[in-house]
Amino acid sequence: MNKSAWEFVEREVEATKKRHMREFFESDPTRADRFTVSAAGWTLDYSKNRFTPALLHILLALAEESGLREATEAMFSGLPYNNTEKRAVLHTALRNRSGGAIRVNGEDVMPQIEAVLEKMGSFTNDVRTGIWRGHTGKTIRNIVNIGIGGSDLGPAMACEALHPFSKKSMRTFFVSNIDGTHLAETLAQIKADQTLFIVASKTFTTQETMTNANSAREWLIKELGDDAAVAKHFVAVSTNSEKVAEFGIDPANMFVFWDWVGGRYSLTSAIGLPLMIYIGHKNFLRMLRGFHAMDRHFRTAPLNRNMPVLMAVLGVLYNNGYGAESHAVLPYDQYLSRLPAYLQQLDMESNGKSINRNGERVGFQTGPIIWGEPGTNGQHAFYQLLHQGTKLIPADFIGFCKSQNPLGDHHDKLMANFFAQTEALAFGKSAEQCRAEGVPEELVPHKVFEGNRPTNTLLADALTPDVFGALIALYEHKVFTQGVIWNINSFDQWGVELGKVLAGRILPELTAAEEPELTHDSSTNGLIRRYRAARAK
Repeated sequence: MNKSAWEFVEREVEATKKRHMREFFESDPTRADRFTVSAAGWTLDYSKNRFTPALLHILLALAEESGLREATEAMFSGLPYNNTEKRAVLHTALRNRSGGAIRVNGEDVMPQIEAVLEKMGSFTNDVRTGIWRGHTGKTIRNIVNIGIGGSDLGPAMACEALHPFSKKSMRTFFVSNIDGTHLAETLAQIKADQTLFIVASKTFTTQETMTNANSAREWLIKELGDDAAVAKHFVAVSTNSEKVAEFGIDPANMFVFWDWVGGRYSLTSAIGLPLMIYIGHKNFLRMLRGFHAMDRHFRTAPLNRNMPVLMAVLGVLYNNGYGAESHAVLPYDQYLSRLPAYLQQLDMESNGKSINRNGERVGFQTGPIIWGEPGTNGQHAFYQLLHQGTKLIPADFIGFCKSQNPLGDHHDKLMANFFAQTEALAFGKSAEQCRAEGVPEELVPHKVFEGNRPTNTLLADALTPDVFGALIALYEHKVFTQGVIWNINSFDQWGVELGKVLAGRILPELTAAEEPELTHDSSTNGLIRRYRAARAK
């Protein structure tokens, strides 16, 4: 982080900390209008945050002096921005609808991207119209995606979010956990002769994914009685055609993606195949246009009107200026119920780093803990802590003017809660207000709400494929901006490797006929022995 720029931020934060949002709004009747911005179908009201115009100006200067514009152009242009793996970071190319070229190592990658999209579209049409049928001639009605991490969270979240646009006779399932229960419970709900499995693994060697895929393959063969059935009930999203063929999948039914697509940024690649089959090719392209619209906004809008940048610098303010350790994402739409889990990976795997791009240890907090729940469910669970707890937890409220399911006055009541919560968190309730309402004096301290709790309000007309795409791109670019400010690489994930290596070492120690020599720490050795003893019974 740029130290000299941050010192200016710190000084202004100290001058601002003792001021309340009530004062900001009372002194400036135009505050909401001044601090509202719209882009790609979304409106962001960020006025209910703890900043003065001077502080916001300094925060944006921090982003500028951190090299944000240069980093943004490096990313969009296909330069190897992921410096630890020496790779380009070009998820934005996957949804580039401009018609322009994007080059990696001098080669325009857009023809490859368009070819895969066309292949996905053709396959999607065949499955949805019944041209592609199962081994026994039955129509495909169940799509089971087998992946993990970005190969699971993205399409699973998106299928739920865009369910109103789906083919109603089709069901999607997502299997990721290596816990056999996840696969077993999924297989219990489907018929083999009507199911298509999509195995999503770049290398086709990912332990969790291939364990589940091999077990699903065995189940299918047992159910249909023919090894040849695999070719009509499995396709792959991978780059390893040799392993795919060994599995029994025709490499012609392998959909590729590239090493410049990170897993958690891969929804718009072939990883999105289950989503495309579920909502159709045209709706998938609508989603890509939404992504692209937010990409253009992020790349071209001035920083003081740039939605991802504004959300990013406010997050840095609370993380580093106020010491807030978590950030709540609160979608007031049931279809976005899995969005907080998706954003956990996007943010925490990207910016959960303690080493900067220069290989040096950082001296400040980086990525926050991301969490949340949809709608009024959260109000009856954890909002007590948001309102009256001792922790400062900034929150994003996400809502829509229209419901996909207009049922009586349900949506009006939902949105009344949506607007009320941000008002209550910002302005609270004073002791004087309590007394004026006749609250007994001994209860006044318990019924006071301090307020001054920061929120962003994101509002769109309706949850459509294009609006959804823009929302995901918004958070991607917010995370990227914060990574630039903190000078960390948001596109590697070395932290997930050590556990995998140790698990590979421990697995044979769990399954060996005779107990091997255990050379772990005393706790791990003891737990392994207890596990082996319990299994032996």
